[in-house]
Amino acid sequence: MRREPLMLTLLLLPAGIFFSAFFLLPLARLVLVGASGQLGLAAYTSIVTDAGYLSSLLATLILAAATTIITLAISGATGVFIQRNSFPGRTLLIAMLTLPLAFPGVVIGFMVIVLAGRQGLIGNLTMALTGDRLVFAYSMAGLLMGYVYFSIPRTILTVMATAEKLDPRIEEAARSLGATPWQVVRDVIIPGLKPALISAGAICFATAMGAFGTAFTLATRINVLPMVIYTEFTLQANIAMAAALSFVLGAVTWLALAVARTASGASVAAAG
Repeated sequence: MRREPLMLTLLLLPAGIFFSAFFLLPLARLVLVGASGQLGLAAYTSIVTDAGYLSSLLATLILAAATTIITLAISGATGVFIQRNSFPGRTLLIAMLTLPLAFPGVVIGFMVIVLAGRQGLIGNLTMALTGDRLVFAYSMAGLLMGYVYFSIPRTILTVMATAEKLDPRIEEAARSLGATPWQVVRDVIIPGLKPALISAGAICFATAMGAFGTAFTLATRINVLPMVIYTEFTLQANIAMAAALSFVLGAVTWLALAVARTASGASVAAAG
């Protein structure tokens, strides 16, 4: 009996060493660096007391929430449709929808510039049609477009995997009882997809909170927290504040993932 705890300890030891070396120790060092500046521990509260930091945090939260909502709406409908229907070009469509997984953030930012930049396609079309050039690549709208673009593939794959397990007999029973198509979607399909939507939405939110490459490419008029951290670290040489902001950003992201995991784990999919 005594050998079992010893064996379990030996098996968990490599994971414990890895977790300590690549998470606990760097995190502890980050906390100490954040408190080593002129503000001390007050650096961690300055993000809500300083107007500039607070506005960047709120902008980041709003951007991440908008990205999550738009992505879930598009990916939910598209993923269920693709999973349940066979049509010519289906495989090609799935490949095209998941292609952004191969692109780094800088490439996606450049694609947004090509589409909605000063010499982009949208600007040229609006110039020809109205005489005014519409340019939004270097704003929060452009960043939102880029974030939605690279968030859709991850969400669609998750939705498709869950939609495959939904029991069609439940939908048939709802229709036989007089449910309208919208009621079937609202009361059967969405609850069945709820765990997948929550987990995919959490990953989407966390990614949008901390994404840097796309924001850096479009950073003309964008004030999101990753860019503020970059500015504090490189231009202001304020390493302590950059570390404090990084810890707060990580804590907010971790909290979102923890809440989503709890909500997803408490849900039951309508699968057969």
